[in-house]
Amino acid sequence: MTVLVLDVLLLVGGIGVLYFGAEWLVSAAARLATTLGISPMVVGLTVVSLGTSAPELVVCLLAAMGGNSELAIGNVMGSNLANIGLILGVTALVRPLDVAARVVWREVPLMLVATLALYPLAWDGRLTRGDGVILLLGLVAYLWFVFRSVDDEAPEILDEYEDFMEASSHIRAGLPWRDILQLLAGAGALVVGGWAIVEGAVAVGTDLGVSQVVIGLTVVALGTSLPELATALVAVLRTEADIAVGNIIGSNIFNIFAILGATSFLEPMEIGRYVLVRELPAVLVLSFLVVPFLWTDWQIRRWEGAVLVCSYLSLGFWLL
Repeated sequence: MTVLVLDVLLLVGGIGVLYFGAEWLVSAAARLATTLGISPMVVGLTVVSLGTSAPELVVCLLAAMGGNSELAIGNVMGSNLANIGLILGVTALVRPLDVAARVVWREVPLMLVATLALYPLAWDGRLTRGDGVILLLGLVAYLWFVFRSVDDEAPEILDEYEDFMEASSHIRAGLPWRDILQLLAGAGALVVGGWAIVEGAVAVGTDLGVSQVVIGLTVVALGTSLPELATALVAVLRTEADIAVGNIIGSNIFNIFAILGATSFLEPMEIGRYVLVRELPAVLVLSFLVVPFLWTDWQIRRWEGAVLVCSYLSLGFWLL
């Protein structure tokens, strides 16, 4: 029992370190990007979304390189489930989400395409380096799409992103060298926290006789999704639903293209059959469920948020 308590403390402590590391990295990277003249909306849709996905990236890389592919893929699938079902659902329960940004509408089909693309790539039971290259090319195409789409966005949406970034201290004036130091500190905290999470998760799973994929789908996925939850709640409390939804959808796209792409390119991963017949279909169910909610009056109402949360919990019990 003492060993289990220590392993749980290592896991929980890792999640805490990982969360603060992500916050430092996101803030510093956003300010540096703005200093380079990148628009706040592009920063919000790319730098912030990628930054909030950084915990998943670190955990997946460390898990895959340590021979724990199940933990890595479980983390990504679980994070995408939590982002849509739990975080988007809870956010809509706090306040109905009116989505006006055209770029967000366009991102939803891209999220579905990215998720569906995993089927042919993983059908042979592996994500190879070649598969990683394909996913990373998808990331490049997505970034190109975001940069092109921002030019067509309504001025009031661009102002919304600028106000949010300033109010969130993401682009508040600062000294570049301090931002670089904060960026490095955040990256260091991510590595330390990621290592603690992987070690703690593997140990807890062994102690309790639970598979790594279950640990990845639950505790690890929820822990690495905390930055997305924090960003979404801050945005919705400031009545900036476009930013809340855009961050969640963007993070799911990054999780597939950037995280699985980079991880499989550096360390090819074994993909269990249950991923294709259970986890991936569960992610697709929630992803498709968002479409009619968003595309009817461009709003996610409270009752629809409740449906997302209940669907997430139901699918979670089914996966376990």
